[in-house]
Amino acid sequence: MQVIPAVDIRGGRVVRLRQGDYGTETVFDVDPVAAARRWLAAGAERLHVVDLDGARGGTPANFAAVTEIAALGTSTQVGGGIRSAETAARYLDAGLDRIVLGTAAVRDIALVKVLCRDHGEAIVLSIDARAGLVATDGWTKTSTIPAEELAGMLVDSGARRFVYTDIARDGTLTEPNYDALRRFVAAVDRPVIASGGVATVEQIPLLALTDVEGVIVGRALYDGRIDLMAAMMVAVQC
Repeated sequence: MQVIPAVDIRGGRVVRLRQGDYGTETVFDVDPVAAARRWLAAGAERLHVVDLDGARGGTPANFAAVTEIAALGTSTQVGGGIRSAETAARYLDAGLDRIVLGTAAVRDIALVKVLCRDHGEAIVLSIDARAGLVATDGWTKTSTIPAEELAGMLVDSGARRFVYTDIARDGTLTEPNYDALRRFVAAVDRPVIASGGVATVEQIPLLALTDVEGVIVGRALYDGRIDLMAAMMVAVQC
């Protein structure tokens, strides 16, 4: 199982939110590229970068920082404000190896089909759930669509990989929602990366039991609760 550090960018800085609430921002670094370099130096094999301004506004707002991170040479996936084929192509052309679609997955199934057809494994569908229902627009709006129902539609549209986030756990330093993850993995029968709530290295083997292929870790890395190298060593054994 892969441990993937998160680099969430808002206003050009590295931040973490609690449960997706933009009013609970904690700034951890003023330089996203410097943060990315630290995780690479600690052994990260992939980074998960989110343009929070883009997610909320609908178009990329931190493109330069994101592409500078990708230029460091590690596998990098990006989400936030990617709602057109042109934006996806722009990121892929700039060296990102995965594009993460969130709001577009809910509102534009036709776009999902085109991108999955044209870019295959480079397209990741992000399902962000609040009380089991899919959230959009940087988690500021909640739809009426159950997570597993949308996931089934996306599989039919060609989706090959998912990120699943339980918003109620994100940034809380409690624990992942193992039951929800198990249900989601079983529903999609595709590789799933877990996100939200990871607080200790001891939780990684429990995540492995849900059959996820990886886990995105944010706040627990930035505040020192989890040592990335130690977490990766545990994950390798799972």
